[in-house]
Amino acid sequence: MKKRFLTWTLILFAIYGVLIGLYLFQWAEFGVPEAYQGTSADPATFMTAKELAQSQDYSRYKDFLYFVSLPLEWIIYLGVMIFGISTVFKQSSERVSRFSIVHIPVYVLLLSTLTWMLTFPVDYISRRLSLSYGISTQTFSDWMKDELISFWVGYIIMALLITVLYTLMRKFEKRWWLYASILMMPFLVFMMYLQPVVIDPLYNEFSDLKDKNLEAKILSLADEANVPAERVYEVNMSEETNSMNAYVNGIGSNLRIVLWDTTLNRLQEKEVLFIMAHEIGHYVMHHLYWNLFGAVAAAFIGLYLAYHLMKYSVRRWGDKLNIKSVSDIAGLPVLFIILSLLSFAATPVELAISRNAEMDADVYAIEMTQNPEAAVGAFQELTVNGLSEVNPPALVKYLRYGHPTMMERIHLLEQYQQIE
Repeated sequence: MKKRFLTWTLILFAIYGVLIGLYLFQWAEFGVPEAYQGTSADPATFMTAKELAQSQDYSRYKDFLYFVSLPLEWIIYLGVMIFGISTVFKQSSERVSRFSIVHIPVYVLLLSTLTWMLTFPVDYISRRLSLSYGISTQTFSDWMKDELISFWVGYIIMALLITVLYTLMRKFEKRWWLYASILMMPFLVFMMYLQPVVIDPLYNEFSDLKDKNLEAKILSLADEANVPAERVYEVNMSEETNSMNAYVNGIGSNLRIVLWDTTLNRLQEKEVLFIMAHEIGHYVMHHLYWNLFGAVAAAFIGLYLAYHLMKYSVRRWGDKLNIKSVSDIAGLPVLFIILSLLSFAATPVELAISRNAEMDADVYAIEMTQNPEAAVGAFQELTVNGLSEVNPPALVKYLRYGHPTMMERIHLLEQYQQIE
C-alpha cells in the first residue's frame, strides 16, 4: 500500500503539474480583448513594455506555484495516515502526560510542525519569486520571524479548535457537528474583535496617520457614512513589500481604519480617498457581518457533510489506517482532508460572492467621492505596483480572485464616466 501510494502520487502529481503548466503557459489567453484595447483598462496605455512583460511572467509563475502546491497538504495528510505517522504522533502525545486534555494539543503540534516543514520549500520559493520581481522587499530574517509568528498563532488557534471539536465528538457522537457549528459564531466574533489589537500588531508597527490633513478628510468620509472611527492608523509595510493596501476591520471599540505606508507613498491624495471610500463601503453595506454569517453557514454545512464523510471513512478504511473511531485523534488528518476538499469545492461560490461585494464597494466609493478619474488612477497604479494581470485566465479568476479583475473594475469606472 505504501509503495503504491508513492508511485501513484508521483505519477498523478507529475501529470497534474504538466497540465497546469500547459494551461498557464500555452493554452490560456493573456492580454486584453479587442473591445478594451486603447481604453483605460488596457495596460498598454499605462504600463511600459517591460512592466507588461513582467506582469505576464510574474502572474504565470505565481499562479503555477499556487496550483501546483494546492494538493500538497492533501498528499501530506494521506501520507501521514498511510505510513502510520499519525499513530506514532498519537502515541507520543499520550506519553507526554497522563492528562488526556494535553494529548490533542501535543498531537496538533506534531502534525502542524511536520506539515510546516514539508511545505516550507514552497513558501520559500514564493518569497524568492516575489523578491525577484520587486514585489517583496523583506529580509530573510524578518520573513522568517513572520513565518514563525504565523505558525504559533495558527497552532494556538488550531489546538483550541481541535480540542473543543474532539471533546464534542466524544460526548455527542451524533450531534457534535451541530454544537460545533453553534460555537463558531461566538468564536468568529471574538476573533474579529481580537484581530486588530492583538494579532495584527504581532507582524507590523501601527501608528497614528502622520498626515493630519489627510486623516481629517478620511474621518470626514467615515463620519458621513456613520463609521464610528476616531483616528486613522498607518502601518509600516514598506520594509516588507511594495504592494499597496488599506482596510477597515474589527468591531465595536476595536474597529480600525488602516492605511499601508506604501499606499500613502505611491497614490495621490484623491486616489487614497477613493480607496478609503471603497473600504468604508464594505462597512456601510455590512459586508463584514455578511462574511461572518457566510462563514457560520459554511461551517454548518461543512461540518454536517464532514460528519457523514468521516463516519464513512472510518467505517471503510478505519482498520487499515488504525483509526478506532471518529473521535480518535489519529484520524485528524482524514478530517483535515475532508474539510479542505469541501472548502476547495466551495471556493468558486465564495469568490463569486466576494467579487460581487467588491464591485458594490467600488460603486459606493464612486458615488461617495464623485471622482472616477482618481479611481481609474488608483486602480492603474495598483496594477503597475503589484504587476497584476488585468485579465487573468478563467481558471485563475474563478479559483483565486476575490476581487473583480482590474479590467472589469476600470471598465465599470468608464461606464460611470459616460453616464455622468
